[in-house]
Amino acid sequence: QVQLVESGGGLVQPGESLKLSCAASGRIFSIYDMDWYRQAPGNQRELVAHITRGGSTTYVDSVKGRFTISRDNAKNTLYLQMNNLKPEDTAVYYCHAFITSPVVTGMSAYWGRGTQVTVSS
Repeated sequence: QVQLVESGGGLVQPGESLKLSCAASGRIFSIYDMDWYRQAPGNQRELVAHITRGGSTTYVDSVKGRFTISRDNAKNTLYLQMNNLKPEDTAVYYCHAFITSPVVTGMSAYWGRGTQVTVSS
């Protein structure tokens, strides 16, 4: 089986920083596109940042210039550096990835369970 496990969330004050990590484990052939999503109470889950296997990135407008998505393909790990955090960034952050595995035919999408980020003074 394949698992994605997020870590690094917490409670911070406005203007502070956090770095999220997402470790993929299990029987993995390759990891392709990876994403960070977030979901605040009462809101739909939204795509925050996207990175291809080659390192090309895109961001939702609200986090451009503050968040940086990156990945370490050798470690099967995805990161999200979040700077100058704002109260509106408060949400559960989820890792998402497209992965090929010897136990599943073709490419499948996987989700982590999420990590809570709370920005409050």
